Amino acid sequence: MSTFIKPRVPRGMRDILPEQMIRRQYVIDVIRDVFEEFGFEPLQTPALELSEVLTGKYGQDAEKLIYQAGHSGGKEDISLRYDLSVPLCRVVAMHPQLPKPFKRYQIDAVWRAERPQKGRYRQFFQCDADTVGSDSMLADAENVNLIYQVLSRLGFKQFEININDRKLITGIGQFAGVPSAQLGGLYRAIDKLDKIGMAGVRDELRKNEIPEPVIEKLLALLQIEGDAATVLGALGEQLGDSAEAQEGIVELAELIDYLTTLGVPEEFYSVNVAMVRGLEYYTGPIYETVVEEPKIGSITGGGRYDELIGSFSKQSYPATGTSFGIERIIDVMEEFSMFPLTVGKTVTQVLVTVFDEELMAESLKLATLLRQDGLRTEVYFRPARLSTQLKYADTKGIPYAVILGSDELAAGTVAIRHLASRAQQAVPREELVARIRQLAESAG
Repeated sequence: MSTFIKPRVPRGMRDILPEQMIRRQYVIDVIRDVFEEFGFEPLQTPALELSEVLTGKYGQDAEKLIYQAGHSGGKEDISLRYDLSVPLCRVVAMHPQLPKPFKRYQIDAVWRAERPQKGRYRQFFQCDADTVGSDSMLADAENVNLIYQVLSRLGFKQFEININDRKLITGIGQFAGVPSAQLGGLYRAIDKLDKIGMAGVRDELRKNEIPEPVIEKLLALLQIEGDAATVLGALGEQLGDSAEAQEGIVELAELIDYLTTLGVPEEFYSVNVAMVRGLEYYTGPIYETVVEEPKIGSITGGGRYDELIGSFSKQSYPATGTSFGIERIIDVMEEFSMFPLTVGKTVTQVLVTVFDEELMAESLKLATLLRQDGLRTEVYFRPARLSTQLKYADTKGIPYAVILGSDELAAGTVAIRHLASRAQQAVPREELVARIRQLAESAG
């Protein structure tokens, strides 16, 4: 008796079917175009890394999410990559001859053993752009500008890029009287603010045995609001004795000045003192982007990590970068119907029908003509009833069908059927390409 395996995928992973892939490719193409406009160049790294490369870089909570890999008899301890930043640092350490600043982008899959939920998968794509070898705040401002440019071109109208600085967070903790050994608990508590609210953060800080007067002082600082200049001015006045906090304020002020010069509208970014990126390798400015609806978490993240490359080499370099969470971006765009009408169900623009075996060669010549002129074209493989072929095109979402029967062949014409409207017109064969392009442009 034959048996079969029930077809399914592991939790938190998924197949991405063609219609979804077309939308995904549209988003990736927009992101890639912006990256390359800013001078970032492509890089590829392996899906698998030595486990020692990944461990000790992300913090205890994140380390638990690293996927272990390997095979029977394997002699190396390897894991699936957790992000694209640590592999980049390994690359720079292995190839010190790369010109600095080194600007690279990578668009690739990463893996995390997380609990699956809306907008969160165990295998997902990141779109990263990083600059290695510059400590200028212009590199960080460029990251924020990248975020603004990408999201604007994708059609996002309401989003906020939250900006903070790890030095400022550390300085606030020190100013409030948080012992150095408890700063990690401080970061983790503040990082949960969006989920648990200020009262929840207060409880978390208590669990970390931070004294009540310190908690009150700390929460008062975290609730400073206003435009960037107002927030930084208030913090500068209150944290005058903290050298580290002042350094963070100076960095943020310089970054904001660059954003103004670059023309990034202020309504799309703010200094958010309560925003803490969870990864422990950040050393300076940090940023993440949120949308009001749906409540899906951050859709971009990033920051400066000046010491990470030094964990692989005696020669370290300053570095900064940003990452786009393409899964969440696509989820938001689908929920709010943000994809252009030109991003359809299929990549195919034209179906060439086959009237009968005798006309097969002529249909193939038409298909070749269309392809040579850049129109993405399918040919129906066997003669069939015209209604069957048109139904196939309609089901796939192919916008146009080209019909060549014996009457058309004798007259030197072809018929173009617009599937959505059912309108059909005969055109001279030599005008076929131009007419289809004209129809496509008018359909918009």
